[in-house]
Amino acid sequence: MLADDLRDMAPRASGWVALDAARVKLFADATEDWQFIHLDEERSAAETPFGGCVAHGFLTLSMLSKMSYEIMEGLEGVRSSINYGFDRIRFVSPVRVGRRIRGRFTVASVDERDGCLDVHWDVEVEIEGAERPALAANWITRLYLDG
Repeated sequence: MLADDLRDMAPRASGWVALDAARVKLFADATEDWQFIHLDEERSAAETPFGGCVAHGFLTLSMLSKMSYEIMEGLEGVRSSINYGFDRIRFVSPVRVGRRIRGRFTVASVDERDGCLDVHWDVEVEIEGAERPALAANWITRLYLDG
């Protein structure tokens, strides 16, 4: 049964995703968040403790969707899935523009419902080469089952 398979699933890591300047600019335009710390390298280096531009925390968070598709690949019996919400999100470390991130997903629990499963994931978004993660969250996805 899929619920048991999920409960027994070993932690999984997604592939790396680059948060390059082009992606950050597209996100800034989509959200109308043009704060200089994301877009002005010279000013960010001079006026912030980050040493340059950092990606939006919400951009980092939104990449969980892409990363989760890799984690869910190969699961049988899932018709579709939705983002059901978060119980906890912490932005632990900023991600410098140009760095790569990946998600590390661990199934915390699975709630069985009529025709669907609510999967609670403990997720950390790692920054390549960094000791501390970019974020840590408990994310709930709802999986709608075949039949």
